[in-house]
Amino acid sequence: MAKKLPPRQQQIIQSHAALIVLIAQAAHNAKLHPQLETVLAATAKNGWVDLVKAIRSIMAGERSVITLLANLDEEDGTIIEAALRGIQDARTLPDPEQKAEASSAAPGIAHMVYMAAQGDAQSKIMLGGMADQMRVAGGDMARLSGIMKRLIDGERDLDILCKGMGDQGETLVKSIVAELERMAASSLLLH
Repeated sequence: MAKKLPPRQQQIIQSHAALIVLIAQAAHNAKLHPQLETVLAATAKNGWVDLVKAIRSIMAGERSVITLLANLDEEDGTIIEAALRGIQDARTLPDPEQKAEASSAAPGIAHMVYMAAQGDAQSKIMLGGMADQMRVAGGDMARLSGIMKRLIDGERDLDILCKGMGDQGETLVKSIVAELERMAASSLLLH
């Protein structure tokens, strides 16, 4: 990336790298529209309606950042801005194969899992969308998407959760579980 973005934005971009790359590629190649539409349908179903609307506007030719970012939260806006940069200059696109730093991604994922386990609907929606993106990314990310429900339901056995994962995936899962256990212990201390 040409300009250095704040760590949170970098994390968002890396977490959604597969979608961002697909948007940028589909903007230049109509043959990718059906593949993008499949992802958008699942994303909308998981509650990311405003993001999907903005992406469809991009596919229709809209490039005004002000117009596209209207009604978007920080995460959605970061995704859209990264996609627009990628449309203009493919060298700015994130590498979908690069795995996010476990130390930076784990706390955010763990927080959403913890809140979803407490019944927070927004966290469940966000995790659903994130899981869809992870499935698209493949590899360990796809496996992580497959264990989200288990994590929400309280599974903490690393042998079960890490089954079939490579070293990077295991490191991320271990970091998420450690963060979940830390949050659970803090919660018990407060009660």
